[in-house]
Amino acid sequence: MHDPRFDKLAQLLVEYSTRLKRNETVLIESFDVPDEMTIALIRAARKAGALPFTQVNRGRITRELALNAAERQLNLTAIHELARMKKMDAYIGLRGSHNVTELSDVPPDQMKTVARKMRPVQDQRVKKTKWVVLRWPTPSMAQLASMSTEAFENFYFDVCTLDYRKLQPGMKALQTLMEKTDLVEIKGPGTDLRFSIKGIGAIICGGDHNIPDGEVFSCPVKDSVQGHVTFNAPTIYQGIGFDGVRLAFRDGKIVEATANQTEKLNKILDSDPGARYIGEFSLGFNPYILSPMRDILFDEKIAGSFHFTPGQAYEDADNGNRSQVHWDMVNIQRPEYGGGEVYFDGKLIRRDGDFIPKELRSLNQSSFAKR
Repeated sequence: MHDPRFDKLAQLLVEYSTRLKRNETVLIESFDVPDEMTIALIRAARKAGALPFTQVNRGRITRELALNAAERQLNLTAIHELARMKKMDAYIGLRGSHNVTELSDVPPDQMKTVARKMRPVQDQRVKKTKWVVLRWPTPSMAQLASMSTEAFENFYFDVCTLDYRKLQPGMKALQTLMEKTDLVEIKGPGTDLRFSIKGIGAIICGGDHNIPDGEVFSCPVKDSVQGHVTFNAPTIYQGIGFDGVRLAFRDGKIVEATANQTEKLNKILDSDPGARYIGEFSLGFNPYILSPMRDILFDEKIAGSFHFTPGQAYEDADNGNRSQVHWDMVNIQRPEYGGGEVYFDGKLIRRDGDFIPKELRSLNQSSFAKR
């Protein structure tokens, strides 16, 4: 049965996120997503005059291919997919999964090989296309969010079809402030961090790459990070769940890392030299996302949160760090999660998840809710 919410979301992705134009090519890649949503995207792309191409994936098949993929097989796959991606002007990726830990029993070394081989395809997509990616609501996601399936679906479509234009003034003001900032200090329970973002720049994420969205990110000067941070949001990476991650830094490098899975955590951080340096710092403020659910596209946008990312830096806010790892780890600073403060050059910018400067208050959850 067709759901009109599919059409509304498809319209947002085509008209706002990727801004498809006549005769542009777009690859629509779906992972365990209802055919009706893929069809809605095809129709929306055609309505815009674009040329849609599709690839339909299934999680169990992806796992089976990854388990024992030979190097030659991965090489051929990467060559094929890179050639196709080079023909695309835009990319829309919808990722659903009936089991978020489907890849948990693929050996870490094998996952590392797959990631390395497919990195050129990802780089082509990120650097050369207009792209947007999003999760798809499933019962397993509802379970992680401690919600019924129906309630989670309603939450999902409310969050994903947020009118991001309302956030633009506050996001632009935050971007300007971050671009002027040298020293960032973050304090809270188990957290005392200091680092510089001088000269790195700042990027607005307002629905044009990730859905849901709502963050402005920068990146620490590579060797400037000092102190320690404890992440109070659970995280999942390479199909493995991690809780209570704590990282300690000296001159930018992670010198100590602990969690409920300390050995596996450190194995990922030892993937390559860049994995122990930070590639992103971001403040999240989506007013509808309040609780973590082990899905980073949602969790990194939580109202009143920040995330700190071991691994690869984005080239548009770059400190030169290179790695096959890019692992967003989230700390929520609203009072119910223990609170905390963010300072820019000694000035208090955010306390307990709420922005203090007048020009940023429109990003606060309470301000948005009153509109």
